[in-house]
Amino acid sequence: MDLWFHMAECDANYMRVMKLMPNLSESDCRSFRLTFGPIESIVHFKVVERCKYTTVIRVSQEHSTYPSRTNVAEAEFAIRMYHDAKSAEVIESQSERLFEAVYDYPNPKMRQRDEKVQINRFLGEFLAACLKYGVSSDEPMTVS
Repeated sequence: MDLWFHMAECDANYMRVMKLMPNLSESDCRSFRLTFGPIESIVHFKVVERCKYTTVIRVSQEHSTYPSRTNVAEAEFAIRMYHDAKSAEVIESQSERLFEAVYDYPNPKMRQRDEKVQINRFLGEFLAACLKYGVSSDEPMTVS
């Protein structure tokens, strides 16, 4: 694992989340509508835990419209924001937790050797799409 690259990705993800939730210290949720051609989805950011130096945010995506023949997966993450280090790391993805830095291959869950790096990279791409294509209303949306 390239530790420098991984930490740079986590630092960039922190900045992306802070752009998407600029009032993170006061706000507990925010939602965006993403549209890619015929596919429209809603992305929810919800704070689930606040501590002195960290915040855990659950990010979930739900599709409101897509063609019946399109197989589109819904993304779901839990992100721990480290405010002192200004870094954000995926701690849960698609209901899977506890990712090792490097895995032997093959392994019982058939995870890639650099699974943790790939998940944080995917989060970065997902957040970048939210920043580029997301539409948010000024009116607060409630997330249950």
